[in-house]
Order: sequence, then structure tokens, then C-alpha cells
Amino acid sequence: MSSKTRIGIIICDRYRTCAGGKCFRAMREREGAFSAYKDTDIELVGYTTCEGCPGGNVEHTGEEMVKNGVQVIHLATGLVVGYPPCPFIGTFKDYLESRYGVKVIVGTHPIPTKYLDMHTCLGSWEDVLWEPFLEPIMVDRATRDSYD
Repeated sequence: MSSKTRIGIIICDRYRTCAGGKCFRAMREREGAFSAYKDTDIELVGYTTCEGCPGGNVEHTGEEMVKNGVQVIHLATGLVVGYPPCPFIGTFKDYLESRYGVKVIVGTHPIPTKYLDMHTCLGSWEDVLWEPFLEPIMVDRATRDSYD
């Protein structure tokens, strides 16, 4: 591994009691959105919630994360797979990138198959605006199944 990237993760407040198991597994295994770091050491320097709709903590947590050396903030997969998916995810990404000059990636762990199946049925991600958000966390069926 050639370099180290300091990351932060913001999760949906609906999952505020989440222990982060899927995110941390994906980070360790370099799966989902963390596949971008295959040849890079990662250091987690921040993990928090958005504080619930409409995401009041996003305004402040970016500053704290950047003070702690964050180079990339991941908006957790839970913001994408929750019911309904986060309607503010694009705004969060744009705000954090513009305000703090930090790269923001939507997603952490791969989308579990059960969520993909239900959101496909519901048509949750039919709008083309979801395509770039889904790309880093849409993986092969076997990997998706392993995250169910």
C-alpha cells in the first residue's frame, strides 16, 4: 500500500445505533465504495450521523472532520438503501464539497441484495440522478448476497 487516506463516514440518523459492521467490513475488505482504496491505507478519523432530517449535523460535522484531517467523507450506504432513500443526499454532497473543499463519495458498503430487490420493486432509484450515487456500491450478486 502506497499512501494513506483519512476518511470520515456520515450515517443516516435512522440508523444511529448502528455499530458500523457492514461499513467497517467493506472498508477492511475494500468492497463497495471502498474498492477505490485497493492500493491505499485508510484511516477512519470520523463517524457520526446526519442528526436526522433535514441533516442539521452535516453543516457542522464536515468542519470537525476536516479539522481531524479528513480527506474524503463517505455518505453511508444506509442513506441510499433506507426507506425512503435520503432526499437530501445530493445536497449533502454538494454542500460538503463546496463548503469544506473535501471529496465526498456516496456509499460505503455494497448494497445488500434484499435492499436492491425492494428498491427495484418500488422504483426508488429510477431517476437518473441516482446513477452516480449507486455506481460505487452496486456490485456483483455474490457480494451483494454476502451483505444481506
